[in-house]
This record gives sequence, C-alpha cells and structure tokens, in this order.
Amino acid sequence: MRSFGSDNHSGIHPAVLEAIRQANVDHTCAYGDDVYSENLQKKVQEIFGENATIFPMFNGTGANICALRACVQPFHAILCPENGHIFVDECGAPEYLTGAALKAIPTKDGKVTVEMLEPFLHAFGFEHHSQPKVLYISQATELGTIYKPEEIKRLAQFLHQYKMYLHVDGARLANAAATLQCSLKEITADCGVDILSFGGTKNGMLMGESVITFCPELAENMKYIRKQSTQLFSKMRFTATQFLAYFQNNLWLINATHANNMAQLLRRKIEEIGNFEFTQPTEANTILVKLSPTLITEMLKHHFFYVWNEESHEIRLVTSWDTTEADIEGFIYTLKNILAHK
Repeated sequence: MRSFGSDNHSGIHPAVLEAIRQANVDHTCAYGDDVYSENLQKKVQEIFGENATIFPMFNGTGANICALRACVQPFHAILCPENGHIFVDECGAPEYLTGAALKAIPTKDGKVTVEMLEPFLHAFGFEHHSQPKVLYISQATELGTIYKPEEIKRLAQFLHQYKMYLHVDGARLANAAATLQCSLKEITADCGVDILSFGGTKNGMLMGESVITFCPELAENMKYIRKQSTQLFSKMRFTATQFLAYFQNNLWLINATHANNMAQLLRRKIEEIGNFEFTQPTEANTILVKLSPTLITEMLKHHFFYVWNEESHEIRLVTSWDTTEADIEGFIYTLKNILAHK
C-alpha cells in the first residue's frame, strides 16, 4: 500500500535502520546512561544552542504531555488553536494528565496571533478562574501552514510579559524549516520558544520523538515527569542512535525537503486537472482540498487518505520522505479516470 493518509504511514529511512543495527551490539547501561545518549545531548546543543536539553520519548502525545506538565499546575490553563493536535487528536490526555484546562482559540489557518490571545488573558490572580500559563502551537500547523520566525518571536515576547511559556509542537518542524530555509535553532530557541516537542517519526525515524527544553526551570524536573508519564525508554541507545543518524549529513532536511516538494508536485497536478478548491496554502507536506462526495468515495477505493471535514467534503493528502513521483502519477491517473467516466 502507498498512502497519502499520513507521513506516519511511511517506513524507516535506511540510514536510521542501519544506525539501529550498528547500535545492536554488546551491552550498555540503560535509561540514557550510554554513549549514544551522551553524544545526542552534545549534538542537540550544537544544533539548538547550549541551553538545549533533549529528553527522548516514545511518541508525540507523550512528548506533548510531558512538555505541558513541565509548564503547568492543575489550576493553570493551556491555550491552543481549536484545530491543534492536543485539542482534537489526543483523546483528552493533556487535560487528564496535566489537570489543567484546555482553552481553544478560534483560527482559520491553524495559526495563533497576539491579537487572538488577548481575549484569553484576563482574571490573573483571580482564584475562581484557571490561570493562563502556556500557549501551545504547532510548526508546521495541523493545516499545513507555517509560522514565520518573526511571528513566533512576537508570540514569545508577548507571552513572556505575562510570565507565560511558549510550547511548540514540532512533529513537522523539519518540514517548516525546509520551507523557510532556516536552521532548527532559528525557528525555536532564537525566537524565544521555551519548550519544544521535537519529532522524527513522520520524517524517517522509527520511534523518534522528544522534548527539548530551552529554560533551565523546565528541564529541572523533566526526567521525573518523563518517568511518571511512562515515556522513559529502557534501551534508550536505540532512540538516541536514530536521532544521531537523523541529524547526520542533514538527513532531517533532505527528507523534509523531498516530502515538501512532493506535496507541491501533487498540488500542481491536481490544479491542472480542474478547478478544485484548496482550503489552505500548501506550505509544508500537507494538502487540504475539497472533492465531491462521489469522487471521494471512488478515490478511496484505490488510494488511502483521510476525509478531513465530512461536512465540507474536505480531504487531507500528506506526502512523506519516501513518496515517489510514481505514487503521485498513480493518484492523478485514478482521479482523471474517474472524472472521465462521470
């Protein structure tokens, strides 16, 4: 099966798989007390800055929860876009495991601005209301849009005035960096991001998720939070070695650039066929487009993708590090063939 359903559907990049194989020798201490984990910490500081500390995790939801737990007490409020992953796709886990309230901010393009935040920042010090403490955003967003560095910096500066934190979900941070032609540091630490969920699972890794802290006070208790949240690997060398391979020779950037390019190609091919309505710009590796209900039904018989919004007949197509031009040509061939026989 070749899927446009999610970049989670792709396999493991051969370089990452080879790194796992090479690490699978002899014995080493567990829980991060190994040379692979030590080297990863050094590499992360090279890439993200000397204040960066990485805590590998099992999965993205776990990374988000651990990051948020570091920021909040149960009486706090977590602000997030209404289409954010923690609000829509994590089964209530952030509220359940942090105890803090989630406050959803309406947004049409998945991005949050300072002006959108202002109505939620009131009643500070009033014990009857949850206290706003952290803003969660995704880069790239769930809709495939991307924050410019200056947009993130403005959010961080505004939040810090209120002694709040900025948490970035970077499950597709590599795709954003590839589009912006920025380093990972330039769109995180340099912008004032306080804590980052940094992922590689969608971009060629096996189980490569992590939390990266940029503030000492957020790193202080993270190892306990990670353990308590059941996100601590025993054989952590096999996670660390994946990240090391991911960073080597800019594999993260090569993979993300390819996925982004395939999304652009797929969108152009769809646009050439007819006047389809694209609901968001394609800035990373995600396409949102409306098809007729009949066309969706017929296409799903041949290609896997998700219906993003059933009411508006909007589908989501996601390209991956291993998406090929042949995959795209097959999708376009099916689309043309169905339209020709309507």
